[in-house]
Amino acid sequence: MSDPRHESGAWSGDAGQVPSVGPFLSRWLPELISFRRDIHQHPELSYQEFRTTDRIVEALEAAGLNPVRLKGTGCYVDIGHGPIAVGLRADIDALPIQEATGLAFSSVNDGVAHSCGHDVHTTVMLGVAKVLADLNHSSPLAGRVRVLFQPAEEKLPGGALRVIEQGVLEGVPRMFALHCEPKVDVGHVGTRIGAITSASDTVRVHVSGDGGHTSRPHLTQDLVFAMAQIAINVPAVMSRRVDVRSGVSVVWGEINAGIAPNAIPSQGTLAGTMRCLDADAWHRSGALLDEVVGQVASPYKVNVEVEHIRGVPPVVNGEDETTLLENAARDELGEDAVLLVEQSMGGEDFAWYLQEVPGSMMRLGTRTPGGRTFDLHQADYIADEEAIGCGVQVMTNTALRAVMLRARELAGQS
Repeated sequence: MSDPRHESGAWSGDAGQVPSVGPFLSRWLPELISFRRDIHQHPELSYQEFRTTDRIVEALEAAGLNPVRLKGTGCYVDIGHGPIAVGLRADIDALPIQEATGLAFSSVNDGVAHSCGHDVHTTVMLGVAKVLADLNHSSPLAGRVRVLFQPAEEKLPGGALRVIEQGVLEGVPRMFALHCEPKVDVGHVGTRIGAITSASDTVRVHVSGDGGHTSRPHLTQDLVFAMAQIAINVPAVMSRRVDVRSGVSVVWGEINAGIAPNAIPSQGTLAGTMRCLDADAWHRSGALLDEVVGQVASPYKVNVEVEHIRGVPPVVNGEDETTLLENAARDELGEDAVLLVEQSMGGEDFAWYLQEVPGSMMRLGTRTPGGRTFDLHQADYIADEEAIGCGVQVMTNTALRAVMLRARELAGQS
């Protein structure tokens, strides 16, 4: 895709190129940092983001915008007029983790923390809305930008499905999002054409038998031994029954059975996740998992019930949308700002939007240059706040380019 600044059309009807976002951002940055610290200090779990939603709505209304609340929690806001040109999404929920950062604005909600960076995502998109409002006031946008603040990304199969059910995606031709990346320095972004995340499902295997004495396992079903075989062999067999390039990975995070060392229990449960790099393999893997668990357990005569909770497909970035996003990042942060990142084994419900419309998700560098490399979903994760300004610049520039692109598309259809 060629650089939109060098083509006909305009970001706002009569301008010839995408303006630099930095000057429009500077007036908002202190307020954005304060906002981020506030919602970081008051994190809320999936579908419980009531205070967070109120704070977002208040901030948008203070900027002269008219946000629309979603059912329950979350909201969206449109900036500009005419047909919708692009949708931008932030996720607003936190994790059930006890924060251990030592920050002055650490979570005051016991056992809840923004350890995945959704506070940064939310703040970035709030900044985008404010900057776009300023730009639209100075020279009306040639299309509408929809900024979405979505609940419950962390709760499979994801709050994105409820948003889509409420019609928020109707009329949106393409979608963009960002995600914190603690392995990338501030001032850089990571992109990838094609799948950038993986499919992620929750798996629970319930195992039962008659129970008995550990001195006589031959007279009953040795439940714990059978569970051990399931734990070890199901991941191994799955890796041999599915194309290795699909990256199917079954990993257990919980095994429970028994209360006495000399008693074979009658009930037990294994729970974990199944992740997959390839969407087609993900669709096929459900029936195969049931089959493999049954085959592994069969010699031990235990009863097994597989509870397979479908999660999310991979986020598959479109080539044109990723190129547009990369051009925006280079424009705002410099020619060396864009890095190729590996496909993550993590799941992300932004994938559901990209099942409906094309789009792209980028990784926003949050590591202080020369500083420690953190990991997401860890209690001590700290994001460098300079990443907020970088995110606002790139996503605003992306939105303006998408407005120009949509205006050309509609002109070609007339």
